[in-house]
Amino acid sequence: MRYEKIVKAEFIERPNRFIAVCRVKKEKVTVHVKNTGRCRELLVPGATVYLEDYNSRMGTRKLRYSLIGVEKKIDVGTLMVNMDSQAPNKAAAEALSDGTIKLPGMEGHLYLKPEKTFKDSRFDFYAEDETGRKAYIEVKGVTLENNGVSSFPDAPTERGVKHVKELIRASAEGFKAYVLFIIQMDGMKEFRPNDETHRQFGDALREASEAGVEILAYECQVGADYMTVKKSVPVNFFYETI
Repeated sequence: MRYEKIVKAEFIERPNRFIAVCRVKKEKVTVHVKNTGRCRELLVPGATVYLEDYNSRMGTRKLRYSLIGVEKKIDVGTLMVNMDSQAPNKAAAEALSDGTIKLPGMEGHLYLKPEKTFKDSRFDFYAEDETGRKAYIEVKGVTLENNGVSSFPDAPTERGVKHVKELIRASAEGFKAYVLFIIQMDGMKEFRPNDETHRQFGDALREASEAGVEILAYECQVGADYMTVKKSVPVNFFYETI
């Protein structure tokens, strides 16, 4: 997936979950943050960020810019991280359609339908393969990283627990079921549930895996104006402090 127009800026502060103050050239501007997660390790004063510019297509928007990416300082330099919470679903759809993401148990080309309801939950995708096998897929975007280990969530997520539990029910009723973690950066050693932040989610994920739900993680190639699913990353369910 690609963005139309990107502007480089400096992060100053984040007054609330929805907006940030950045410096574009010499001007301070208020921008929309396309991620309501904490992102505290990413949005630090002075960080280089990337904004999508809507100047020529404002429509009903009130703010010209949306913050979609950030350069995170790491031991070996910088790591480009996409922060757009809408990007994982878009990138996943592309990768599921072109075969970059392989779903165990599904064969051939996939028919995808977004935002499909099962019981009391709405999952990101419903899929059917060429044999008629049916599946539900829940996508989770991952921006949290420490020493090359990616993890989710970065804040407690009761909604995430509900989705995982509902996928267990779907699996029990004969559907294929998947939790797909889209890691919004590359160079990761593995993915782990973030038990320190929300042990209940990690426990639900382990329960789901034992019940037949497939837990997958894929990292992405990320640039200032694009994010593309790159390859799978090992999933480690047994969390250790990192």
